[in-house]
Amino acid sequence: MIFIAAGWILLLLVGGGYALDKVLVSAVTRNFDDQLKLLVNSMIVSAELGPNGEVVLSRELADQRFLEPNSGAYWQISGKGYETFPSRSLWDRKLQVHPSHDDRDIHYYDSDEFPEQRLRVAEIDLKLPNSPVRWRFQVASARDTLDGQIGDLRRTLIRSFLLLGFGLVFMAALQTWFGLSPLRKIRSELSRLRAGQTTRIEGSMPAEVAPMVEELNALVEHNDRQAEEARRHAGNLAHALKTPLSVIMNAAAAGQEDLPETVIREARTMRRQIDHHLARARAVGRRGSAHSRADVWPSIEAVERAVARLYPNVRIDIDGTKNIVAHIERQDLDEILGNLVENAAKYGGGSVFVTARVESGFAEILVEDDGMGIPEVDRTRIFDRGVRLDSGKPGTGLGLAIVRDVAEIYDGTVSLEESEDLGGLLVRLRLPAAAPAA
Repeated sequence: MIFIAAGWILLLLVGGGYALDKVLVSAVTRNFDDQLKLLVNSMIVSAELGPNGEVVLSRELADQRFLEPNSGAYWQISGKGYETFPSRSLWDRKLQVHPSHDDRDIHYYDSDEFPEQRLRVAEIDLKLPNSPVRWRFQVASARDTLDGQIGDLRRTLIRSFLLLGFGLVFMAALQTWFGLSPLRKIRSELSRLRAGQTTRIEGSMPAEVAPMVEELNALVEHNDRQAEEARRHAGNLAHALKTPLSVIMNAAAAGQEDLPETVIREARTMRRQIDHHLARARAVGRRGSAHSRADVWPSIEAVERAVARLYPNVRIDIDGTKNIVAHIERQDLDEILGNLVENAAKYGGGSVFVTARVESGFAEILVEDDGMGIPEVDRTRIFDRGVRLDSGKPGTGLGLAIVRDVAEIYDGTVSLEESEDLGGLLVRLRLPAAAPAA
């Protein structure tokens, strides 16, 4: 940033300095030329015709330098057919007369005709009254004074612009250094965070950086929650597997005759626990946030076809809005709906009704059946792992627990109610709704 600022400052100062130099040099030169023009006009006003038609001056020009040889100030009057009338300062020299010039208006130019002096010349051609000859009036002045003024001007300009450039670059560097100091502070805080000396980025920050700090703190808290969640589930899984393993080890050590049955039973228990925690781990790993999107209706249709093949005697009807999109991965949505619809088909009386709709910014899916339902006192504990109200049918008792856990991961909810239409159980699944794709 400092080098880029310095480059732009240098470019702008060079461009501005060049333009300003042109303007000021032009102004100084124009002022010098105005003085020459004043002298030319004084010559013309003083010019008279002599007895032989030549031009003479009725009075000398006021500048004393015109009387001193090689003084650097000269005038000359010339006309075709007449001797040149020079100032005394020219002594034995003459100013060049360029016949190619047609100076109806006053003309200024630089001349190197005198080796020791560079001249600035002003000249004009005109006819005097009663004279058929076109006379050329010339005034020349050494450029020493003009060049000295331009040199002083340019030195002042260069020094001023150098000082301005250094000042601007210094201020840009200072601004960059102090402007980025919050980032250095954040870097230090992140280093302390990584070393375990703090749990979040502390301290006041400028308004431009504060949102980033808030997001970093939110990210750290999110990662901490995920890490804590992972540790908790790892501990839960280890605790859940510890008891079945102890039973198997004790049975094996005691040489019990029903060891195979014990191993099979406890292995099923361990498998249920592993399936449950794997389902949660997959959902937590995939919940990206708002990037997760799934079309609800295709998922309902896919689940309806799969469950209909498993339970051909159950009638499954689906209805509702077909363009609903929810913030959830399609695989997790299929797993949730599969559990809910399969439970309704398994424990219902033969009819299942699935409705999809949008309600208050949520994709709401209702799964109803015509079974016995669940008593209100049992509707909370049925979500606990391994709880089964009907042990006469195959199952692990983990279906609703997985549904609840996965739904909560995506900031959704699942609740149990009584179906008014079918008289059995109504499961209300609510997931954050997403805008349909254009």
